[in-house]
Amino acid sequence: MSIDVETLVGWFDVNARDLPWRHADRTPWGVLVSEIMLQQTPVARVLPVWQAWLDRWPKPSALASETPGEVVRAWGKLGYPRRALRLHAAATAIACEHGDEVPCDVDTLLGLPGIGAYTARAVAAFAFGRRVPVVDTNVRRVVARAVHGAGDAGPPSTKRDLDDASALLPDGPDEARAARFSAALMELGALVCTARTPRCADCPIAATCAWQKAGRPAYTGPAKPVQRYGGTDRHVRGLLLDVLRGTTGPVEKARLDLAWPKAGQRDACLASLLADGLVEQTADGRFALPGEH
Repeated sequence: MSIDVETLVGWFDVNARDLPWRHADRTPWGVLVSEIMLQQTPVARVLPVWQAWLDRWPKPSALASETPGEVVRAWGKLGYPRRALRLHAAATAIACEHGDEVPCDVDTLLGLPGIGAYTARAVAAFAFGRRVPVVDTNVRRVVARAVHGAGDAGPPSTKRDLDDASALLPDGPDEARAARFSAALMELGALVCTARTPRCADCPIAATCAWQKAGRPAYTGPAKPVQRYGGTDRHVRGLLLDVLRGTTGPVEKARLDLAWPKAGQRDACLASLLADGLVEQTADGRFALPGEH
């Protein structure tokens, strides 16, 4: 079973969200920044930060010229701040090794520091219109339901997931059409074929959906863990970084100790930030964002 390309792309043409990294004047650099920011982060939180970054750093060389600490500071509340360091490293490589131009093919993109398989394919497809499969959680869910008749995709398998998505891409010389189809698959999963409350009545491919034809069977695979945030190490790491983002130089450890009352967890989180390169310790024992001492 396949998904009708014309139907889905036609739906996308009418219903796609108006996102700046999809506009005709988007740059490959803007697409790359958006893809890294959007990992595990909702669009609504990304939009204002993305625009601020592109206003401030419109080219990779502009970002590369900043200290890593300033990049982490500008990352703000997006979460998973190691992505900021990865983006800074990628910008430096693009500026120094690729003439300040984002590469257009998957293999070269994969050679950039911090760029993984998903991001490389997303940039090749959405910035350059290449015919490559792009698989995220939304795509996996749509394929699982519409093609395989399952309630959800279950545990990921890189080869299987890429093979499934690749088999759905339209053939022919119009690579941009295939890239638009990939974007439409992703959008359908984000807006209609959602995990908890799919809006099947609004789905453009409901008539051919294998899950619908099977009576919408419930997902019976392994339960997905419920993620919490408050009190986790990720939360505490964020609180420590907040202290350093609020200053322009090194701070005494006593300042950091005020961020969280549990000393053991707090110190372990500080050690992990040091190990990740998100915090540096000065010769006199104080702490700062990288490159700011």
